[in-house]
Amino acid sequence: AQIQGFFDGPVDHLFAMPLLSEYVADKYGHREMTVVSPDTGRVRSAEQWADALGGREIAFVHKTRNIDAANETVANRVVGEVDGRCCLLIDDMIDTGGSITKAADLLFDSGATEVVIAATHGIFSEPAIERLRASKISEVVVTNTLPIQAEFDRLTVLSIAPLLGKAIKEVFEDGSVTS
Repeated sequence: AQIQGFFDGPVDHLFAMPLLSEYVADKYGHREMTVVSPDTGRVRSAEQWADALGGREIAFVHKTRNIDAANETVANRVVGEVDGRCCLLIDDMIDTGGSITKAADLLFDSGATEVVIAATHGIFSEPAIERLRASKISEVVVTNTLPIQAEFDRLTVLSIAPLLGKAIKEVFEDGSVTS
């Protein structure tokens, strides 16, 4: 939302969460589920996901920066109930997969029976695919906002074409893109 101020013309932020949450609800909605934020900064997003999935529990991974290594975090503990539950680990993007796989490992160590990852953007820089393949996660769900070159058996890529189509239709019919 903050980047809209850098443009002279009108800008609308399109959200992939409805597309992703519908997929998750259809496939995993019957399970006892906790929506998990990979850090404290995305707790509000976890709350929105929990509401979209019918009022699920939320949790977050408390992590700190490693002062001895640049750009490295240490996942310390899970705050919230994950024991015996399917955990939906949400994020805006997956780049190298380091943070998200560490968070998934911590969830399993805390008693989660299953971890599903949902993210809008799948960047998948090296060594993301190797990390995700080595993880015990059940599925990684991303959208095709970026060209996805990576392939592995637990990767699901959802098309944003319907979202773009609806936005274009609203623009040309003077409707509400935000809605």
